[in-house]
Amino acid sequence: MRALLDIAELAKRFEVGSRRLLHAVDEVSFTIGKGETVGLVGESGCGKSTLVRLINRLLDPTSGSIRLGGTELADVRAAGFAGNPNRKRIQMVFQDAGDSLNPRFTAFHAIADPLRRLTKLGGARLTARVEALADMTGLPPELLTRFPHQLSGGQKARVGIARAIAVEPELLILDEPTAALDVSVQVVILQLLQKLKRELGMSYLFVSHDLNVVRLLCDRVLVMYLGRIVEAGPADELFADPRHPYTRALISAIPQADPERRVGRLRLSGEPRSPIDPDPRVCRFYGRCPQGDPRCSSEMPVLRRIGEAREVACHFA
Repeated sequence: MRALLDIAELAKRFEVGSRRLLHAVDEVSFTIGKGETVGLVGESGCGKSTLVRLINRLLDPTSGSIRLGGTELADVRAAGFAGNPNRKRIQMVFQDAGDSLNPRFTAFHAIADPLRRLTKLGGARLTARVEALADMTGLPPELLTRFPHQLSGGQKARVGIARAIAVEPELLILDEPTAALDVSVQVVILQLLQKLKRELGMSYLFVSHDLNVVRLLCDRVLVMYLGRIVEAGPADELFADPRHPYTRALISAIPQADPERRVGRLRLSGEPRSPIDPDPRVCRFYGRCPQGDPRCSSEMPVLRRIGEAREVACHFA
């Protein structure tokens, strides 16, 4: 599959106090193919949000490459990316649509804003495009005159999605897009996202804590721990046979409705290592890993290929 997004050795470090560095994203590399949905999972604080903000050019990387369709984006400052021609190629649906919508904008204004800024549409053509986007996302036309506080959670989510796809992006980043919604509404929004992907041919980077949703929607999955990718592979293979001990622990925590299918949960002991000035020789998972070995305290495992499509950062995978 031809790569749309190519991330190579991407890193982001934040200064903490006097000459100390927090390694939020640490030498991350992966690709997303055209029309592919890739899931990004990991516990809170592992660097998922920082990674997607780097890709969406809301933050400047410390080092590394972000290539979209062969165009290098890491060299463009985040502060000036809003006016860059590549801005419309990457769009984002945020975790809480209510917080991401301007309370002073009607639904119409929210959807029209990126069209005005990035395509220069105006007048009747702009109105027609906004109405078409509302129809495409299942938003009744009478709601276009309402403000965010007059919309339900599901309606605000539809506005956020319509705004994100308005400029026909090639890559759509979905940061926990259903986290703030009721379960029944989540299903409808996920079905809408699947429909739009088929119709518009976009690629998705889907960030979520809900592993059942990731298993349902994603072609491939990236597992992140303390700023690094520790496992990657096709979703069906990764869920059926996780190779990294952290991935196994994550999957064992998925709730099972069928008592006959329940498996023992792998409980991790200890606390995560500090991301501030981490020892580059020590595995990030060392100290919590149930199969820890002295080698893990002196040699950082690299992400290596296992089989045709799996990658694992573990000496014993």
